[in-house]
Amino acid sequence: MADTKVGKVTHYYDKLGVAVVQLAGALSVEDTIKVTGRGSEMTQKVSSMQVEHKSVEQAKKGDLVGLKVDKKVKDGDEVFKVKT
Repeated sequence: MADTKVGKVTHYYDKLGVAVVQLAGALSVEDTIKVTGRGSEMTQKVSSMQVEHKSVEQAKKGDLVGLKVDKKVKDGDEVFKVKT
């Protein structure tokens, strides 16, 4: 099964370890995501997600979400939902 693109990183807060992602598809807490771009790649489970500084369990296409990430990502990196 192919991974599904769900968004793109628009900003990364280094001190917080939070990526802001513009969603192109639905995403939920507990989904596994892969972030790829410019020579870097990482995979992790979504442990928490916020929309407008409020914790949410699910977000939909068009939402701008904040995701806690395990490794540094860069603006423009693509975010995929990994099929499990």
